[in-house]
Amino acid sequence: MEFTLLIVIIGLALIFDYINGFHDAANAIATVVATKVLTPFQAVLWAAFFNFLAYWVFGFGVADTVAKTAHTMDINLVVILAGVIAAICWNLLTWWMGIPSSSSHTLIGGFAGAALAHAIAVHGFGGYLTEDGATDHWYNIVSWYKAGKDGGLPSGVIIVIAFIVLAPLVGAIASYLISIWLLNASKKSIFPKLFTIGLMVLTVLFIYYQMVPYEKIEKPRFDSHFWSVILESHNIKWFLVAFIILSISTFALTFSSLNLNQADSVLKKMQLLSSAAFSLGHGGNDSQKVMGIIAAAVAVYIHTSGQTQEGMDSWLNVILPNDDMNIKGAMPMWIPLACYSAIAAGTLSGGWKIVKTMGTKITKVTSFEGVAAETAGALTLYFTEHLKIPVSTTHTITGSIIGVGLTKRVSAVRWGVTVSLLWAWVLTIPVSALLAAIVYYILSIFLG
Repeated sequence: MEFTLLIVIIGLALIFDYINGFHDAANAIATVVATKVLTPFQAVLWAAFFNFLAYWVFGFGVADTVAKTAHTMDINLVVILAGVIAAICWNLLTWWMGIPSSSSHTLIGGFAGAALAHAIAVHGFGGYLTEDGATDHWYNIVSWYKAGKDGGLPSGVIIVIAFIVLAPLVGAIASYLISIWLLNASKKSIFPKLFTIGLMVLTVLFIYYQMVPYEKIEKPRFDSHFWSVILESHNIKWFLVAFIILSISTFALTFSSLNLNQADSVLKKMQLLSSAAFSLGHGGNDSQKVMGIIAAAVAVYIHTSGQTQEGMDSWLNVILPNDDMNIKGAMPMWIPLACYSAIAAGTLSGGWKIVKTMGTKITKVTSFEGVAAETAGALTLYFTEHLKIPVSTTHTITGSIIGVGLTKRVSAVRWGVTVSLLWAWVLTIPVSALLAAIVYYILSIFLG
């Protein structure tokens, strides 16, 4: 029974990943389609390719954060099953209505809601004694907040909720600043060029200090020191950040010497780069969330079935990292490959209702705005992934599109549409949690 439930959860999690792909396809392709740089079919092929390519770029930090949404030693597989079912239902509903809600928050809200329902069902609303004699409460089953190690960023559901506001805000500020930078670079003045050169120097220095040297690479991929360093996943991510910033900087240095048609032609080519960068961030961020759910399901299966880690088949050899106990995580190769493949396949299916909302209803998007918005969104996703924060790609790109709209004038943003989106964002976690709790109680009747 437990093994069957595990297989069902893995299957449904990959279905959710597929739905996430076509639900969030608009995030990466809306501006490219709106500006007619690519046809819709070309755009989804482009985005799907870079969704899958993210497998070789990003680690498993976000997956670990999602896996620890609830304490795996205190839940059962029915909890995770209920959470995934609720997430699928809410994703399909918002897709049908053309609302770009967050698949990430849907999944986390569903997981947390089902876990809380389980704790109430088992322990009630009062306090109860744990195995070590301490008093605990039902709401502590969810990892709400955990202080960062060695002064690092804290984690937990509260941090994820905070980034409902922070992710689009960071995206909006970044896209606004990029737009202002490029607008000034279009003028024949020396000061924007000096600023751009200074930014290029700072970028190179920052990336240099972020690099992991050969001596610190745990498992070098090649005998060659050079290729091991260049193709280390952590380093690839920072090389991409440098490439994005230096590419835009190069354009900024030549912007004032181009006429309108030449500038538009270059910007359309740069949109291919910016949309690819955002698709890469989308794949790396959102696929990891499903990886985290599958990892949590395997951890719960090991605990509830009474099996030992040593006795498990190699394809289920999942170990959740534990910094406090100095335990490093492990994940079999099929999990990330399956997750990245599912989200890429979903992206190929498109999501045209949401494309319309993202590409035309928020503000009118040109190639200039498309480059600024996608670049800001991609950089936001890369940095939050580095900090192991599961943010919403939907929220991030929406905030970025609003940011470029504000450079024209405040009225250029259709605030009525934006307010509707904000309501969907605010409601996603509580509605998903409530739906998951209902699903959990229904499943418990039949599955025990």
